[in-house]
Amino acid sequence: MVVLLSRLPATDCIKFCHRVVDGLCGREPPRRSDHGTTWSPEEWLQLLDSLSAFFRLAVGSNSSEEEVLGGLADVGSSHAEAVLSVLRARREEIRDALLDRTNSISSATLQDFDWQLRLSLSSDKISSLHTPLLSLSLDVREDAALRSVTMEMNREELNTLISSLEAANKVVLQMK
Repeated sequence: MVVLLSRLPATDCIKFCHRVVDGLCGREPPRRSDHGTTWSPEEWLQLLDSLSAFFRLAVGSNSSEEEVLGGLADVGSSHAEAVLSVLRARREEIRDALLDRTNSISSATLQDFDWQLRLSLSSDKISSLHTPLLSLSLDVREDAALRSVTMEMNREELNTLISSLEAANKVVLQMK
């Protein structure tokens, strides 16, 4: 829906895109009242959502200028250049806003960890168990307090944890 940008003159497009980036960065976004005759309410919401998503994706995936222009193929060249100029000028600011949003999900950070491998030979229900168990102790700092979280996992639970951590690492590497 970025194609809706073509209804604006190219000079106004730059100002509009800067205001959209302002909204992404936690400042005042563009106001509908300033552009009430240009787009219907539905088009206005679609344009804001698609343009915001476009900026987030371009910065989050570290897209090259050619990729950005390819994503703006539906828009005229002057409007595509306007969006690209705003992206060039404010890429770091958008990246910082995206990182702040991601970091605000949780203030907890892992300080240290320790693990032990144990072999459980039996339990009160089964006389012969012979199951390896991993005891994982995490020291987590949340705000100023340090708390310890301990968990015990069997092989399947450990494999699930490792898969989840690998997936999270992939996402982090893609953001860099």
